[in-house]
Amino acid sequence: MLRVAGALAVAAVATAVVWVGGSKLEQSADDLATHYHLPPVVQGAVIAAVGSSFPELSSAVLATYLHGDFALGVGAIVGSAIFNILVIPAASALAADGPLDSNRDLVYKEAQFYMLSVAVLLLTFAFAVIYNPTTGLSGTITRPLALIPVALYGLYLFVQYQDTADHRAGTEAPTGSVAREWAVLAGSLAIILVGVEALVQAALTLGDALGTPAFLWGLTVVAAGTSLPDTVVSVRAARDDNSETSLANVLGSNVFDLLIAVPAGVLVAGSTVVDFEFAAPMMAVLVAATIVLFTVTRTDLELTDREAYTLLALYATFVVWLGLETLGVTNVIPT
Repeated sequence: MLRVAGALAVAAVATAVVWVGGSKLEQSADDLATHYHLPPVVQGAVIAAVGSSFPELSSAVLATYLHGDFALGVGAIVGSAIFNILVIPAASALAADGPLDSNRDLVYKEAQFYMLSVAVLLLTFAFAVIYNPTTGLSGTITRPLALIPVALYGLYLFVQYQDTADHRAGTEAPTGSVAREWAVLAGSLAIILVGVEALVQAALTLGDALGTPAFLWGLTVVAAGTSLPDTVVSVRAARDDNSETSLANVLGSNVFDLLIAVPAGVLVAGSTVVDFEFAAPMMAVLVAATIVLFTVTRTDLELTDREAYTLLALYATFVVWLGLETLGVTNVIPT
């Protein structure tokens, strides 16, 4: 139990480190985007996505490349995506002054493209099992297969670009030192890497101490810790009465996580084995959570406090179920 308590303490400290690094990264990235007069598509789909999703990207790369545990990296990203879909919109709605407003463009374009992202990533896992089988329902994801979701993200950027093709750069003079902002950006990346590595180590320790797959701890401990930057961005936007940005950040970050962060670990490592028995149930939960969010945001095109509490209850149910899996009470996820 001493190892478990120590790992949980490390996870708590690491989460705080990730939060500090993520906050500095987002601020410096926004300042640099303003300085270089980048169009909204770059600020939203690239700068903001990388800023708030760098912890998830780091978890996938570190877990796969340094520890050889691709399942832990995928668990962290899928768990983060579920957290983003259920907890962040709920927290934003409760923080907003009134219901969190949505619109048809957000619901029908962003949400549906996100669903396409989930399908393509699951298809990539299936291709690994079909064309590069190992044992059971496992397969090897190679770099060519990893480029499939990356290519879809390129399409996402193109779609965003088409919507902002008429953008004209502002003429306001940049403020502050550009060199200083680049230095802050580099320093914040280093801080996040240290925090995420500590989270990964904590997940591995918990898995070893309790005799459970580290994948399950990636779904909860690492996922919640790496999702803090996204939470801060969305809640702040909701408080500023910018509900569209709040919801768009959630969907845009999840698209980046699934199409870039997951393949990144494979592209760095060269190849890795994916266990479809682990991946399929979690992707199914992610799809179900996305359908719920799609439904409640489409109803009157707003997210009320009552619907927010429903989302939080669903996430609590998800965590309880993972606890039952850990204790061996249920066996949906093979051990």
